[in-house]
Amino acid sequence: MSKPDIDFIAELECIVKERLAQGSDESYTARLASAGTKRIAQKVGEEGVELALAATSGSQQETIDEAADLVYHLIVLLAHSNLSLGEISERLKARHAA
Repeated sequence: MSKPDIDFIAELECIVKERLAQGSDESYTARLASAGTKRIAQKVGEEGVELALAATSGSQQETIDEAADLVYHLIVLLAHSNLSLGEISERLKARHAA
């Protein structure tokens, strides 16, 4: 099985970190972060529920759209919490090895 090309997810993490550092009101990412951890976490929860519902509807496109929303909001939450996808990846690797 070939590995999927997920390079853009790493690029998106960098974009999110840049937008958080800039703090511009023109950026949805910066505005969301300025609302605080609780609001970002709410968005992660909302998107998770929407993904679960989309998966049960059978629409692949809706499932893809909601999964993308969830991944984006997860990246924002991690960056806002000074965490990275690299740290998550390392934890997943360690669990897999166990």
